[in-house]
Amino acid sequence: MRRRGRSYSSRRQPSYGRRTRGNARPLALIAIIFIFTLTIAPPIKNYFTQRAQINALKSQVATDRTALEQARAELSIWQDPNYVKSQARERLHFVMPGERQYIVTGTDINQAQPQTTQVAKQLPESAPWYTKLIASVTESGL
Repeated sequence: MRRRGRSYSSRRQPSYGRRTRGNARPLALIAIIFIFTLTIAPPIKNYFTQRAQINALKSQVATDRTALEQARAELSIWQDPNYVKSQARERLHFVMPGERQYIVTGTDINQAQPQTTQVAKQLPESAPWYTKLIASVTESGL
């Protein structure tokens, strides 16, 4: 007697099922990783944002402490009466009782004698104004 073999449909079903199961596992793993990533991403972002804020605040506190130390040093300088007197004389032009203060105005070392340019000395008086202008521009470029 002859043995009958399995039918075509019965031979195909087991191999078809294995392929489906084989393809589903990587897809499920990818889906789980994707969901895990979406779940973890916001807390991680918040963590790094808060760390950046903490570092910025620490640097601001350090700057403020430095400014405070400078202000305290300046305050200790202003506690000295002689320093206050010298600043009042220099800044506010105060004088002690019985003293006289003279302020000379209108004299500036640079304005004491008007300086003429070398080119202006060489030009004759009858030269037109634009010649003097061109000469002064040329000299300023030197």
